[in-house]
Amino acid sequence: MPYIKAEARPELDRRMEALVAHIRTLPMEEQDGALNYTVSRMIMSIYPLRYFHINRVMGVLECIKQEFYRVVAGPYEDEKIKENGAVQPQA
Repeated sequence: MPYIKAEARPELDRRMEALVAHIRTLPMEEQDGALNYTVSRMIMSIYPLRYFHINRVMGVLECIKQEFYRVVAGPYEDEKIKENGAVQPQA
């Protein structure tokens, strides 16, 4: 669950601002690689290289993916279904 206490967020947000601003300035075809590199470096800097921690990382990444889908992608898709209709199987 990515929800941390509200008082912990401003410091993290402040520290991320320059990095996010830099990645946004990159050409679109370089942004995904820069984000992947950044997240990978953070993970490798935080978690020791042991099976236990590798499992933790895999769980964190899976939760990030699922939470992004639940909060961002799912509602976006619901809105597009309202606008355009759902996909219907061929008869």
